[in-house]
Amino acid sequence: MKGLILSGGAGTRLRPITHTSAKQLVPIANKPILFYGIEDMVEAGITEIGIIVGDTADEIRAAVGDGSRWGASVTYLPQDAPLGLAHCVLIAHDFLGDDDFVMYLGDNMLQQGLDGFVRRFTDARTGGDGAPSAQILLAHVDDPRQFGVAEVTPTGEVVRLVEKPADPPSDLALVGVYLFDPSIHEAVRAIRPSPRGELEITDAIQWLLEHEHRVVHEVLEGWWIDTGKKDPLLECNRYVLATLEATVDGTVDAASTLEGTVVVEAGAEIVNSTVVGPSIIGAGTRIVDSTVGAFTSIGPDCEILDSEIDHSVVLDRVRITKVRSITDSLLGRDVEITGSGTPHPALHLMLGDHSRIDLD
Repeated sequence: MKGLILSGGAGTRLRPITHTSAKQLVPIANKPILFYGIEDMVEAGITEIGIIVGDTADEIRAAVGDGSRWGASVTYLPQDAPLGLAHCVLIAHDFLGDDDFVMYLGDNMLQQGLDGFVRRFTDARTGGDGAPSAQILLAHVDDPRQFGVAEVTPTGEVVRLVEKPADPPSDLALVGVYLFDPSIHEAVRAIRPSPRGELEITDAIQWLLEHEHRVVHEVLEGWWIDTGKKDPLLECNRYVLATLEATVDGTVDAASTLEGTVVVEAGAEIVNSTVVGPSIIGAGTRIVDSTVGAFTSIGPDCEILDSEIDHSVVLDRVRITKVRSITDSLLGRDVEITGSGTPHPALHLMLGDHSRIDLD
């Protein structure tokens, strides 16, 4: 089995962060989102991985490389424009060949991983007659009108898929993970673009159903988050931080306090400060005379001086001086925020790379 990770989207919902960076490389607990998907595939035994790339291809190539750090082999598959999930399958045909494959949206995060999901499909595919051509992962959602939605019989058979229906047949939305056999290639060639000009993967799976292919499903265990917006990204960061184990590879002076699960990476320095976990302090970062509250990821080579911050994701080389306080925020690389040290209402920020803010 091969893997296909989709990382070609423009990330418009995360601007201004994504004006200068790929959305799949925004970190969760100081690790790029894309890396979690690669790790899940390798853990499931999938080491031949194709990555669909678009305008941010160079940045993704630089971050991922050839995949050898994970024991994988990565092939990059350029997509000239984001023309739909089924279009990604279409352009990946030469890479995928006649192999079964898992397709994974590069900005999605799953608690449950891929191992069991992939294993059950593989087992079913070796079962002879009636083996499924596709396996989809579904989740109960509050407003299915915003998703691709599945209609499922009482016996568990998928009978229909609809993309963003005005009148949903169920509350079961498609999660961004799909398993296919080679018949999907005929399906993506047969369908036509939707009214929004894209080749929809729901239409391709519906084509399989209409041509007597069996499509099975599982209902998601645990959480699933599309990290394409700030608040879901912060929520995902919170979930992942809660799974970390406390480690201190940097230095913490006697005047500082670590409360709860805190990760202090190598070269980080905590001086006369309080850090409340779960939180992570990146390599080379200095926290001085400050309070870092729970559910905060501070990236590498940052400086937090005489300031307060919590429930935020801070990327590389950010400098915050005399600011009280920052919360529920996403700060891009090389951001500088300077205050006067006087109390003020909490700041909720989303700042792109190289932003500068001076507070009175």
